[in-house]
Amino acid sequence: MKRTISASVRGIAAISLVLGSVMPAYAQHRPDEQNEARRDLRAGNVRSLREIERQVLPTMKGMQYLGPEYDPDAMAYRLKFIRDGRVVFVDVNARTGQVLGRTR
Repeated sequence: MKRTISASVRGIAAISLVLGSVMPAYAQHRPDEQNEARRDLRAGNVRSLREIERQVLPTMKGMQYLGPEYDPDAMAYRLKFIRDGRVVFVDVNARTGQVLGRTR
């Protein structure tokens, strides 16, 4: 068990390094990011995250979903996935739901 926990901790640390090194500046987390997403949703400017996830997640078979980020300036969601130590980002236009791109 001790070995498993140690391996898990090393794995999480490695993932954190990968995520931190490949994320562009516009996608860096802001403390008020969630509030801005809610405000834009209430104003009818963007689609809900759940709607975006229902659209994208089924297309990412075999990938583990790590979670979303929202960029209020670009009005875009960035969904993060991982498989076999490789991180994939899917950028989605929050207004239209159109996938803007995938990075590997």
